[in-house]
Amino acid sequence: MQSGEAAFLKPGVFERGFNRLFARLLSFGIGLSHNYLLEVRGRRSGQTLQTPVNLLEAGGRRYLVCPRGRSQWVRNAEASGRVVLCRGFRHCAYGVRPVPDSVKPALLKLYLDRFKPTVQRFFPVPGGAPAEAFAPFAGRYPVFELLPQPARPAAGEPSEG
Repeated sequence: MQSGEAAFLKPGVFERGFNRLFARLLSFGIGLSHNYLLEVRGRRSGQTLQTPVNLLEAGGRRYLVCPRGRSQWVRNAEASGRVVLCRGFRHCAYGVRPVPDSVKPALLKLYLDRFKPTVQRFFPVPGGAPAEAFAPFAGRYPVFELLPQPARPAAGEPSEG
């Protein structure tokens, strides 16, 4: 595999168990300020799937980075064009827009610098490296800008428009 190709680093048994436990804590509102439970509709099953994520905020914008590569949540987000971030009883829907590889190095650097203890193992570049060091690897890491979606009216309520 070339350095720029996207792949997926499958989690081990321990990581899957930890992610389930952490997702449960996030559903109760327990976690750091950047930790969210991501909900996305399965592209095949149609069921809502959940996974914990680190939300990157930069320049007044929100981003999701998948340090493992083209995971199932990435593929589902690409297919549906929509995700929901949850913590406790709070749920916020977003559209997703893929970030081009040319813009990713600065975001990947910021992501690694902020979340180094939990994500360094997924990056061939050490934390603190300049953004240019991420350029050869940008294609490995899906990055989405989150676009706020208008609230949907509840059943029976008239929609605006």
